[in-house]
Amino acid sequence: MLAGFLGTSVLLTLMPGPDILFVVGLSAAGSKRDGVAVALGLCSGLLVHITAAALGISAVVYSLPWALHLVKAAGALYLLYLAWLCWKPSDGSGDGGNGAEGGEAVERSFGRLYRRGIWMNVLNPKVSLFFVAFLPSFVVSEGESVPLQMLTLGLVFLLQALVVFTLVAVLANRIGSRFLQSGGMRRWASRVEGALYASLAAWLLLGG
Repeated sequence: MLAGFLGTSVLLTLMPGPDILFVVGLSAAGSKRDGVAVALGLCSGLLVHITAAALGISAVVYSLPWALHLVKAAGALYLLYLAWLCWKPSDGSGDGGNGAEGGEAVERSFGRLYRRGIWMNVLNPKVSLFFVAFLPSFVVSEGESVPLQMLTLGLVFLLQALVVFTLVAVLANRIGSRFLQSGGMRRWASRVEGALYASLAAWLLLGG
């Protein structure tokens, strides 16, 4: 049962979606550290969804249509804000977007990227809905309490996701670093990163 759950989890994690595209985009345009920071943030965000699913909170909250729309809107607005940070011109003061030479150290700080990953994950209601639908299918009726089983399965999912995201970050950075040596290319990569955020916002709102 656990092997089947783990294999399915790895395949689902590797499927194109906001989280893995987020890791790929930042790792390719930045550094392996950027990708790892985001991966840690995303997986920290998973703790919120896993706990809510295990306690039955997600099922109750998302049975209310207005709650689902509210969280979707908040997530989309956050992604559009990140897109704006990537696209806005640099003023040279060190507070510019990702593509700015002076602002890169600030915008790419480990803590900021970690927090960005958390918010990116927590504000995606589809993650909670996924756990509500996915985890119960692997719960054994004659086993331990259902919430405990769901929490255990959720933590297994989290650990494999962290491993997968980290490996993807390393690979994406190796590929991206070969093509993004010049400052001009890095500024172009920042524009692409902004387009990725905007696309993920549309994906979230339109139910892609």
